[in-house]
Amino acid sequence: MKSGIIYKGPSQLDGKPIVVIATYSNRNTKTGAVVQTYIITLENPLKASKTGRDSTICGSCIMRGTPTDDPKRKIAKGRRCYVNLGQGVLIVFKAFERGVYPIADSPDARRSLGAGRFIRIGTYGDGAAVPDYVWDELLSDADNHTGYTHQSGWRPDIAMQSADSYEEALTHWEAGRRTFRVVSDILKVDPTREVLCPASKEAGRRVQCTACKLCSGTSKAKSIAIVEH
Repeated sequence: MKSGIIYKGPSQLDGKPIVVIATYSNRNTKTGAVVQTYIITLENPLKASKTGRDSTICGSCIMRGTPTDDPKRKIAKGRRCYVNLGQGVLIVFKAFERGVYPIADSPDARRSLGAGRFIRIGTYGDGAAVPDYVWDELLSDADNHTGYTHQSGWRPDIAMQSADSYEEALTHWEAGRRTFRVVSDILKVDPTREVLCPASKEAGRRVQCTACKLCSGTSKAKSIAIVEH
């Protein structure tokens, strides 16, 4: 199985309906061959961004920008999230609308889809919006995974805490959580606590995410930082 709907039901963030679609692909040169997981609302992702209804899948993440009714804008004002809604996310949403993806929401189906593969939790959307058992089953026989969350304290065993400032990162470090932090310059990386993402341009793209495996939550490794792109 290369794709499927692994969850459809209420968001764990606000109770509104969401769908989670997993797709296996080897086209991403940074990550390598990965099962991408798209957490989306049941409406066009551009509209969800513009109206602010993407909070159902992203919570209060500041990267979402500000809702707007400006007819000239397609997405939220000041959106800084690195995920391009007009590319992969929109393609997946439209395919979902056409009924392209099979249902794969049983424990066996989730395990089968993830077996022996590298999983990316929340290619779009925050993994905290999805019931824990979905990830536990998808990851149960997986080779490894990456995961990031803006919801403080959610599943540090499988997800990196996204920190939007050095002060926020310090709070997470003091609580024993590893972080993933976007910095404006390589000199902003704290060498005592962080390492530069090995898959980034600034680090020479030394390794793909599938081989690196540093962004998988709890471990003795340092936290990760990447220069904004």
